[in-house]
Amino acid sequence: MIIDCHGHYTTAPKQLQDWRDAQIAALKDKARVPEKGDLGITDDEIRSSIEGAQLKIQRERGTDLTIFSPRASGMAHHIGNATTSEHWTHHCNDLIYRACRIFPDNFVGVAQLPQSPGVSPKNSIRELERCVNELGFIGCNLNPDPSGGMWTDPPLTDRYWYPIYEKMAELDVPAMIHVSSSCNPNFHATGAHYINGDTTAFMQFITADLFKDFPSLRFIIPHGGGAVPYHWGRYRGLAQDMKKPLLKDHLLKNVFFDTCVYHQPGIDLLTKVIPVENVLFASEMVGAVRGVDPETGFYYDDTKRYIEASGLSATDKQKIYSGNARRVFPRLDAHLKKRGR
Repeated sequence: MIIDCHGHYTTAPKQLQDWRDAQIAALKDKARVPEKGDLGITDDEIRSSIEGAQLKIQRERGTDLTIFSPRASGMAHHIGNATTSEHWTHHCNDLIYRACRIFPDNFVGVAQLPQSPGVSPKNSIRELERCVNELGFIGCNLNPDPSGGMWTDPPLTDRYWYPIYEKMAELDVPAMIHVSSSCNPNFHATGAHYINGDTTAFMQFITADLFKDFPSLRFIIPHGGGAVPYHWGRYRGLAQDMKKPLLKDHLLKNVFFDTCVYHQPGIDLLTKVIPVENVLFASEMVGAVRGVDPETGFYYDDTKRYIEASGLSATDKQKIYSGNARRVFPRLDAHLKKRGR
């Protein structure tokens, strides 16, 4: 079985963006009371938006299940206020739930959180509980920078974040650390801001002892960990200078990486530097990089090809393809067993 741990609903029916555009336009009227409203999207429209995209690619590339969440760049937590984010998040998560209900063998949900700059992460607990307990989601995406490239909130290791960590630990769900769109023109969203966010989160984890307080907490750092595998020696050395334990003891019981790395040398480096037990298969298909690599003739995001060509043993490939995901997402494992998989 091949589980893609990193998929976003980038092909949602246009009514979703229409609703968002109207919501943003309404923010200009300070006297207007925000309304949640309705998207007006039918099940047939959801089915059509997925069948020719994510579902088609699953079949073509030989993957079985995608862990599915709202479009990361669309979260845009810096827009509006906490109510703005709450209404937008509800709609996005409800749409994921409907997609997973229509295609239960192909998708399982992960929640967007209604974060907002300067608003305590405690504000996201109710939505996380709803998504896990009512909608059957198996994890969440956590934005370490709700300000959209300005990094105004405390580091992930600050006690500011502890309320959401406590709830994650209670529900036994992991979080993918995933920034959203960038409103800072210095940082291209997917080419710079995403990779900066991945790298920054890992460095923040090194500097503190978060996992002494939360030994069961689990994070996935996407996009192959940003700069982390390439600069592994730097991070080992910095941890050593800070008198921290070896990284395998300090972080690797709690921090994992995905395979959204779009060339063979990158995957080879990732799987050589990072223990296989800490790598989860992912493609982010229909995501940031959608074209065909002229050097290979295949899509950049067809990451299964890289794993197959990596020289890893069959046992190690199985860990990356499904075993690690079922361990990092216990609710996924339970969900699959319930369905006889």
